[in-house]
Amino acid sequence: MAQSPKIQSLKDIPGEEVFLSDTLPKELKRVSIIIPAYNEENAIRTQIEKIHSVMKDAGWQYEIIVVDDGSTDNTAAEAEKANVKVIRQPRNRGYGAALKTGISAANSDYVSIIDADGTYPAEALPEMLAKAHDYDMIVGARIGENVEIPWARRPAKWFLRKLASYLAEYPIPDLNSGLRVMRKSAVERFYHLLPSGFSFTTTITLAFFSNDLLVEYHPIAYAKRIGKSKIRPIDAYHFTLLILRTIVFFNPLRVFLPLGGALFIVGLGKFIYDLFIGNLSETAIMGFLGAFIIWAIGLLSDQISRVGLGGK
Repeated sequence: MAQSPKIQSLKDIPGEEVFLSDTLPKELKRVSIIIPAYNEENAIRTQIEKIHSVMKDAGWQYEIIVVDDGSTDNTAAEAEKANVKVIRQPRNRGYGAALKTGISAANSDYVSIIDADGTYPAEALPEMLAKAHDYDMIVGARIGENVEIPWARRPAKWFLRKLASYLAEYPIPDLNSGLRVMRKSAVERFYHLLPSGFSFTTTITLAFFSNDLLVEYHPIAYAKRIGKSKIRPIDAYHFTLLILRTIVFFNPLRVFLPLGGALFIVGLGKFIYDLFIGNLSETAIMGFLGAFIIWAIGLLSDQISRVGLGGK
């Protein structure tokens, strides 16, 4: 089981983990479950019924909020038949925009997000909620048994996960899982950064790690989706840019120091070669200058970032 290194659990019995959520009165255990949906008429009711089934005995008060993101089919009508709150967007605004709409409408201190397509197991919600008061975010990591991720996507996902783990300085077993439990107040801190597209989950992951918030990964299965995926190949490129942009915002030296170091090494290598041939080239000088300029920009960005984040 891969876990974040930020682990703070309550242990009252040797060898057995006890979470604060288990000891709280029921009136303090309330969660809003947000389901963003776009053209999911064939899956939405089944997913809602699964959530009702697992939550009725979970010991939590809950509400389900379906955000119909401008669907052109009967998604909203199917959701309304399942006795949940439905918010209709007048047009398709994107996955992240739908989540922000749902989170803003939530009446709980804790919010959970889960997709409408049946890929994420609703059965994992009670175990994740049991840890809710001990962490700022619990992520359903697709590292359990029976994970149905298409092979064509795995190389890109592996690269993005490794890049994000390096830049965030924490091992991230699942960068963009769509099953999470979060403190609403923690999410609201980053509303101005959260995009309207699929990169919402990537951004919130990096934002939490970069600000030393407590994150726990909970292994889950991942089923084959019902219907057609909305993710396109070009989204891998967008995710890469987003990772770099988010880390530059919170921890710019993590990007600028190695980039400047690469240029410095190139310039140094060319300088040593020029000494042997007795001719100092512009390439060596440009390598050194480029490195110093990039390092200076990184230091300036770091100061700006610290001022913007209150010196954290």
